[in-house]
Amino acid sequence: MSAQSFAPEELYATVIAGLLDGLDHVAVGMASPIPATGALLTQARNHGATRVSILGNPKGAQWTNGGAELFDMAGRGRIGAFFLSGGQIDGSANINLVGTGSYPQSDTRWSGSFGSAYLYFVVPRVILFRWEHSRRTLVEQVDFISAPGQSEPGVYRPGGPVALITNLCAFDYDRGRGRFKLKSIHPGHSLEEVRDNTGFDFDVSDAVPQTSAPDAETLAILRGPVAARMRTLYPVFADTVFGAANAQSA
Repeated sequence: MSAQSFAPEELYATVIAGLLDGLDHVAVGMASPIPATGALLTQARNHGATRVSILGNPKGAQWTNGGAELFDMAGRGRIGAFFLSGGQIDGSANINLVGTGSYPQSDTRWSGSFGSAYLYFVVPRVILFRWEHSRRTLVEQVDFISAPGQSEPGVYRPGGPVALITNLCAFDYDRGRGRFKLKSIHPGHSLEEVRDNTGFDFDVSDAVPQTSAPDAETLAILRGPVAARMRTLYPVFADTVFGAANAQSA
């Protein structure tokens, strides 16, 4: 792989890192290797100034009490960013982690909400992600609200969504208007493709830029110190992404 070539996961991680600049502490869920890659890229770029904690992985967090400690730290304002996904995400940034169909007689059941609603309310910068960008996953309205993107006026809510990153594009989220706006389209994809595969309406500028590809310096960090760290945290993911990248660039 040449210096100008990159894996899709490297692009997504670079976009994520651009949303984490200046944060003291970023937490990542246990099944989120791409967000973890972006967080570790941020940490490497600022020489360790950003603390990265990965839930459920003793090699990736300093705490010992799992989710309870994460929730405590988030409630005290000590987590600057977290990542959430869902089986469904709608245009108001509601997420569904429960299942499809009319609850409780759901046609399909997923893992459940866990602490998503709480973290959505207290973490200032929640980044949504979904690596299947389709009308099945990005819907007009979720079947069940595990965590709401918006709250009624007067509700104390220091946290909430700021962005949605998919395998096609990146959206910004305007909390005031309760809508997504297309920020950039990933290389190799088009506005028509994004529209065709999105079930909700979103705002679009007259000219939507292409998502900036990771430069040579960023790729060197990703394939060097970040890849080494990821091999201790997500070995299968790291071998799939960075093993192939390193083999092709040799």
